[in-house]
Amino acid sequence: MTAILQILFDALSLGSLYALGALGIALIFGVMRLVNFAHGDYIAFCVFAMLWPSIDAAAIVFAGNLPTYLLIPLILCVGAGLSVLSEILVFRRFRNANPATMMIASFALGFVIKYLLLMLYSSRPKSIDLWSNLSQQIEIFGARIPPLQVITICTTIVILLALTAFLKRTRYGLEMRAAAENFTMARMLGVRANLVIMLAFALSGMLAAAVGLILVTQTGTVDINMGANIMLVAFVATVIGGLGSLPGAVIAGFLIGGLSSLMQAYLPADARPFRDAFVYGAVIVMLIWRPNGLFSSKAAKQRV
Repeated sequence: MTAILQILFDALSLGSLYALGALGIALIFGVMRLVNFAHGDYIAFCVFAMLWPSIDAAAIVFAGNLPTYLLIPLILCVGAGLSVLSEILVFRRFRNANPATMMIASFALGFVIKYLLLMLYSSRPKSIDLWSNLSQQIEIFGARIPPLQVITICTTIVILLALTAFLKRTRYGLEMRAAAENFTMARMLGVRANLVIMLAFALSGMLAAAVGLILVTQTGTVDINMGANIMLVAFVATVIGGLGSLPGAVIAGFLIGGLSSLMQAYLPADARPFRDAFVYGAVIVMLIWRPNGLFSSKAAKQRV
């Protein structure tokens, strides 16, 4: 029972990260038909923002000098601001372009952000002590679980509930849902395109910042490539869930997290280094079975 509980917490914690990343990608795709491959670099940028304004060793303690109730909103605002700024300066110019053109633009933007961080901070990973006490294990029903896992799971649930309420109960949320279903018709009915798109980018940027905060607390390391793996898995989860489907992206994120944790626990020791290969093999089988994803949205079907 203890081992099962341990695996369950590991799966939910890892799935929460993937679900938040996939949700950030699905929000943008739903409104703009854009798979934003710069999303992983948003994550890295938000984490490196905690080292500003200095780039020497003294900067590493900057995050610890701010109380939590100020640090978290600050980093969330950094993520939202970066994402909105990228929409205004880059993606707004390509709204009527081919989706492939927008995707290439997102790759280019990601490289710009990455090399900006490289120029300012170098490629050497940096250590950062952020809420390290949350990694100390506590006993829950016999299983030794870091409090960070519990906080990650609870935070993800709160974010998902808040976002669901926003999309279903507020005017702006309803406009975003309408734009995701049929953007042209939504504009004809009075939906303000610029506001809806900027709001989607802001929410996506905040989700990237949340993922960055969780990652840096787990690893204690800041690296310019730290968002790349999350971006890759989040994109896969978005495809599996059905491009444009927010619930599908979340469910697929948890599925991939659960599958990874199960394989890590039950694969023979010699096979564990190849865990990701088995996971992506399962993804291929799932896509052969459901090419449009588990929960393909109406908008995605119309755009194929």
